Amino acid sequence: MNVEQMTVVEIAKLLEENNLSITIINSLKQDSRVSVSRLFTKWQKRQEQNLLEKQRIQGLYKQERMLTAKGYNLIAGVDEAGRGPLAGPLVVGAVILPIGCHLPSINDSKKLSAKQREYLYHEIKEVAISVQHIVIDIDVIDHLNIYNATISGMYEAINELHQRPHAVLIDAVPLPDLEMHSLSLIGGDAISASIGAASIIAKVERDNLMREYDKQFPQYGFAKHKGYGTAEHLKALQQYGPCPIHRRSFEPIKSWGRIEI
Repeated sequence: MNVEQMTVVEIAKLLEENNLSITIINSLKQDSRVSVSRLFTKWQKRQEQNLLEKQRIQGLYKQERMLTAKGYNLIAGVDEAGRGPLAGPLVVGAVILPIGCHLPSINDSKKLSAKQREYLYHEIKEVAISVQHIVIDIDVIDHLNIYNATISGMYEAINELHQRPHAVLIDAVPLPDLEMHSLSLIGGDAISASIGAASIIAKVERDNLMREYDKQFPQYGFAKHKGYGTAEHLKALQQYGPCPIHRRSFEPIKSWGRIEI
């Protein structure tokens, strides 16, 4: 391939590829055309960014690799979505990933856009060894309290995985009654790929549920705020009062009638 005989448009198309031969790269470096130089510089920056992203993602498997070195080969990550909202269920996700699998942009679900979460949700479903999610209804949350409901849901999600994990990584919450080895990590969804994947599964599943609830109770804006205590949500509560999916054990709903929102 003679780069010098190629047009700028042809070179631009060529640079859409990530894996170029050393011969082509050297030819592009030596090309005297300003337009080609600019295109090649952009390609180089993109390659550097891709390398840094790959290194970041592989760094998220540090905890998993440490466990693998100890003989734990199937490692589940567990996380929840919806501990803080005033309305809607809690959802717990559990995921077993192949160690080191590349999931572009994977991170704590709260740091991702809705579009990124949706894309990763389907990628995780495609590559994971096992995926499970558990929905904890409002009445269970009100009966057990949110912390105990979270623990109960995490145990259930782990037990419902189609493959029994050898070890479990959990975001923040300790699960001392697990029969397998486990480790609780503060901020685990940002430092473990397995926990991050579980957080994405839980978040997307819960957001989908809240959009369905929005159709039943459109006056509250659940599709937008997902049940969290935003100004818009509090205003709707003041105007309409709580609906069947509001958590009666959460303030200000718990003290309804004794305080003003």
